[in-house]
Formats: sequence, C-alpha cells, structure tokens
Amino acid sequence: MAFDIKSVEYYYITVEDQVEEGFKLLSVFAGVGVNLLAFEAVPLGPTRTRFTLFPDDGSKMTDVAEKAGLALDSPHSALFVEGDDESGALAGICEKLSQDGINVYASNGIAGIKGR
Repeated sequence: MAFDIKSVEYYYITVEDQVEEGFKLLSVFAGVGVNLLAFEAVPLGPTRTRFTLFPDDGSKMTDVAEKAGLALDSPHSALFVEGDDESGALAGICEKLSQDGINVYASNGIAGIKGR
C-alpha cells in the first residue's frame, strides 16, 4: 500500500443556514481559483452551518477571505492522505501514524472509484 501523506492547513467558517449561503461561500473561493482538497459542512444548531475548508494553498485562501470580508477561524493543522482504495487501507494508515507517534484525534475519509 503506497500512500502520500502531507501536512495541510484547514479553516473553519460559519454561515447562516439559509438557501444559497453555502453556494455563495464556496463561489467566493472558486471564482478566484482556490482549489479545495476537501471540505465538510455540518449544522450548528437550527440556524448556522460550519464549513471546514482544506485548501491546497492556505495563504491564497486567507487573502481571498480577507478581501471578501469573510472571517476564517485561524489555520489548524491536519494530515492529508492519498492512496489506493483497498480493503484495510484505513487500518494501514492508522497503524503507520501510530508507529510514528501520531494520535488520530479525528478523521474523515472518502473513496473515489475510477471509471464509474
């Protein structure tokens, strides 16, 4: 199993939970070429949504956010792992990280299926 593991930054931003707010937020970054490696959106109560954004260029994202008047929660550190999808892949990643003394505090994953 070959994996590419790199350190990345991620940012939180909270928006009102209204139709089009997520679209508006993501469009600000997409419109100037900020590439997201990953994102997550979760509700914070009945009226707000928190986005977690993992850009491939954190400084570009913060510059764009500042110009747009968006309040990003300061950068946080994470590991971004890419590799082949196979049975036991996640267990292998966690084993490698634990052997290196890294505690997995939280994790998200997705498998992409090529050709479908």
